[in-house]
Amino acid sequence: MKWFEETIEWVIFQSRWLLAPLYLGLVAALLLLGFKFLQELVSYVPKIVTSSSDDTVLAVLSLIDLVLVGNLVLLVIFAGYENFVSKIETNGHPDRPSWMGSVDMSGLKFSLIVSIVAISAIQLLKSFMHVEQLTDRQLAWQAGIHGVFVVSGLLLALSDRLKKKSG
Repeated sequence: MKWFEETIEWVIFQSRWLLAPLYLGLVAALLLLGFKFLQELVSYVPKIVTSSSDDTVLAVLSLIDLVLVGNLVLLVIFAGYENFVSKIETNGHPDRPSWMGSVDMSGLKFSLIVSIVAISAIQLLKSFMHVEQLTDRQLAWQAGIHGVFVVSGLLLALSDRLKKKSG
């Protein structure tokens, strides 16, 4: 019966490799995000001379938005792969990010919510810059959703802090 238990445990342990294709899919998504970034940048360059400062700020905020999402995807790829699949061996590469290998699920969740709050704030700022194009109801919903993200982040940070104190 021991061999049966060991076989089940081996299969369960090896099943972590089923996540590897998902992380490769996120790498492909990161490439698509990079393409979208370049597409938006190139489309804005000819308009820079005639655009208003508000339009320039909105264009830059859109680019920042894409970068934040890209950072988030990369963090999920690295931390998720290392936490659930296998350690990434970089052989002491000088460019290895200092946080690699040290982001646990708590840190990943916190980074995720902080990124979502930042992205939401940028979207809300874009809306406020074109407030005349939105109804009060649309603005209220956007502000409310952003508020939910902020409160969720604060509650997550508080629960992690309480967990660390009790553990």
